[in-house]
Amino acid sequence: MPGPHVDDESKDEKLKSALWYGIGKTIDSLACEQDFNATPHFIGGLSELVWAQIQNAANDLEAFAKHGGRTTINAKDVVLLARRNEGLEDVLKTEAKRVTEKDTR
Repeated sequence: MPGPHVDDESKDEKLKSALWYGIGKTIDSLACEQDFNATPHFIGGLSELVWAQIQNAANDLEAFAKHGGRTTINAKDVVLLARRNEGLEDVLKTEAKRVTEKDTR
């Protein structure tokens, strides 16, 4: 009987495949609109880059929550993650404020 580690690997592979598929569809759509071609090698490389960024973001979010003495990631952790991108940080702060105000009503 396979252990839980095997299930995690299988889940990761399924997620990576779904990411690859989604990125491929997006690039194909853009390629048709803008008249350019993208090789499968490019799509694979971009998918790996995005996967690495997702993993880094997940690790950072977990670390922020742990540093805050929590086991659950919250909106403040997400805003902190976006601190180096002012535009994104502003959007996330606005949305977090809107959700907080909505929850207090």
